[in-house]
Amino acid sequence: MSKVLSVENVGKEYRLGLVGAGSFREDFLRWRRRGQAADNQTASVKDVSSIWALRNISFQVQQGEALGIIGRNGAGKSTLLKILSRITAPTEGIIKARGKLASLLEVGTGFHPELTGRENIFLNGMIMGMTRAEIQRKFDQIVDFSGVEQFIDTPVKRYSSGMYVRLAFAVSAHLEPEILIVDEVLAVGDAQFQKKCMGKMQDVTSGGRTVLFVSHNMGAIQSLCQRVIWVKNGQVMGDGDSRKIVAEYLDSADTTSVLYTPEPNRGYTDLILESALFRDSQGEVAKTFSSGDSIRIEVRYNALKKLPRPNFWVVVESSFGSLFGANMLFDGASPDYIEGQGVIACTFSGIQLMPQRYTVTFGIRHENGYNNYIPATELGSFSIIGGSSAMNMSGDMAHNFFETFYALLVPYAWQLPDGKLVPVNGFRDSKLSTD
Repeated sequence: MSKVLSVENVGKEYRLGLVGAGSFREDFLRWRRRGQAADNQTASVKDVSSIWALRNISFQVQQGEALGIIGRNGAGKSTLLKILSRITAPTEGIIKARGKLASLLEVGTGFHPELTGRENIFLNGMIMGMTRAEIQRKFDQIVDFSGVEQFIDTPVKRYSSGMYVRLAFAVSAHLEPEILIVDEVLAVGDAQFQKKCMGKMQDVTSGGRTVLFVSHNMGAIQSLCQRVIWVKNGQVMGDGDSRKIVAEYLDSADTTSVLYTPEPNRGYTDLILESALFRDSQGEVAKTFSSGDSIRIEVRYNALKKLPRPNFWVVVESSFGSLFGANMLFDGASPDYIEGQGVIACTFSGIQLMPQRYTVTFGIRHENGYNNYIPATELGSFSIIGGSSAMNMSGDMAHNFFETFYALLVPYAWQLPDGKLVPVNGFRDSKLSTD
């Protein structure tokens, strides 16, 4: 594969504050001396400071590659895409791109609100260097993909944000740019259109063209992109395999430490919860796991006196609510007693969790089952990584929405009208057959 995009030591500086432009001459001189120390001494500036939105960004992209760019809000992702799209110029560094480039960065980018959808299709195509005949050949495909044929001769200023994005993406994807840049703007579209967009971007890369994709949907990123760049505070923190970089990003984004530490002076008469952590199947402390991995929850406590038959419990929750847990009041696994410092651990294994974030809550009840030694306490959270392909899901919607519909995947099977049995996720049942 040949290189289609090269970014070398790119940086972008913005000046903050109120600039007092005394005259055109002063503004011109300040512009000439931008970046020099003398500028700060001669320009008429009030409360001016600067911020580097990007600094020392370097990477290369190969033809046919789908590159994901991730990071928290304000990390510099959109600034980077605007520089790559030539909307704004870098303060420093060099960018080399080969071939036509199309970008979809925000609702309304590249469209004239007073022109109709039809006129904007031709306008965008010509801006990209295409002839009218080339655009005309693609016109019907663009309109059909966008789903706005009824309004194609209506000024786009009357479009909803969803219609705007649908048409804009259709134009960008069908005019065959060598490089397609897509920001989180696709989140504006409905579920069916997002599915079409993901499929189209996969078609683009399989056809030998390049996609740069920014999203906060880690499932979509991992499904589309094999390589990911993680941007933090304007710098590249990671560049490599999507699974590895997404895991590192989720670890860093987790504001809840993997180690629970009690609030000052928070203790109870008989028992103190000292710390907690999560471990993977290798015994390493972790905050990210793959679906089906063993997850070990360890809690360190200090029993200030001998306590008979305490009942430990733990619950794992998602945005859907409580999912599963363990409770000694139900399973009868309570120890005869605890005294002094100790560790209690519970391991969950083989549970097919979706790529989401999960919260762990813990408590300890008295032997009578009613009174609390330690009431419900949130220990922290962990994340499951991996896209739908890692879970052998290949349906039309799997690549983008699968992980948001459920928190848990269990083995199951479909029996079709013709009697054919379709097992999913390792389903086995000797009693169920196609007879």
